[in-house]
Amino acid sequence: MQAKRFGAVFTRFGRVRVRRWLKWTALALAVLIVVPILTAGVALRVNDAGDYRDGTRTRGRDAIWLGHAWVDGRKKAADVDALAARLKGTGLRDLYVHAGPLEHNGTLPAARYARAKWLIDAVHRKLPGVRVQAWLGDELNTESPDGLDLDRAASRSAMVVSARQIIGTGFEGVHFDLEPLHSGDRHYLALLDRLRKLTTDRGVLLSVAAHQIDPLPAFHTAAGAVTGHPKWWSQQFFGEVARRVDQIAVMSYDTGLPLQSLYGGYVAEQTTLALEVTPNTTDLLMGLPFYHETRPGHIGSAETVAAAVRGVRLALGREDPDRAHFGVALYVDFAATETDWTSYRKGWN
Repeated sequence: MQAKRFGAVFTRFGRVRVRRWLKWTALALAVLIVVPILTAGVALRVNDAGDYRDGTRTRGRDAIWLGHAWVDGRKKAADVDALAARLKGTGLRDLYVHAGPLEHNGTLPAARYARAKWLIDAVHRKLPGVRVQAWLGDELNTESPDGLDLDRAASRSAMVVSARQIIGTGFEGVHFDLEPLHSGDRHYLALLDRLRKLTTDRGVLLSVAAHQIDPLPAFHTAAGAVTGHPKWWSQQFFGEVARRVDQIAVMSYDTGLPLQSLYGGYVAEQTTLALEVTPNTTDLLMGLPFYHETRPGHIGSAETVAAAVRGVRLALGREDPDRAHFGVALYVDFAATETDWTSYRKGWN
């Protein structure tokens, strides 16, 4: 009888210990998750605070991504007139015109940019001084079985041939957007070296769209291990890319942040990290979200042009207010609203 009572007491005691263990484990996990999030939120909010420095406005080196309709016959002379009116009085200097996508083997059918020569001539007439670059890209096979394989020497060689081919049409630069491109990809750096030699010989620009920089050292490694999608580049790799090109445009959107103040602080942080490793001779452009949708990774009410411009100006004023080779890049023309254009004009121009 005593043994049974002792067993019952022991069982109750064990249950109490288990419940306490579970309680403290849950509390510890909550602390491990919540505290870093709160700390990051406070840091971003602090980044978004403060006043602008004088001179933190356009340097006349801004760019905009333009959709494929500009080279496939859908756009007409009246559209070029409207674009010229839209860009008047802004710092926009480069048009990244979608002339791809590349085939998965790196080749580029000429039919995809059939009206390119017409567009280039029309822009030069209506917008003297504005450069037209060919926006080329493709999905890489880094996270799926399909896509362009940068590991293949034949694919990289074909991309160089495609660049040479489209430069011959009259484009004043080639702008590459390859995604998802993992940090540290040596084949990508080798490709840029070959492309830079080509563009230098032809007297045109080499430009790239860049992933965001690790908000914390090696964060891309941890994120990649958990999600299979290492969204960020290391700051070192970003610098290696920036040293190989004439322009680097950071895709500083699709952050998943829920508030404008947090997004503005994040853009300020990205701008700071990019400024630290981008040569003074390379145009550093920070992306502005000229599109509106709510989906995983992007909350349209938070990621606004006004918030992004604020972050850019705050960071530029703190880090390098006199930097000449700096601007913003607007993504993308066909999704932009009047509010986007007004925020860009008032905030940055």
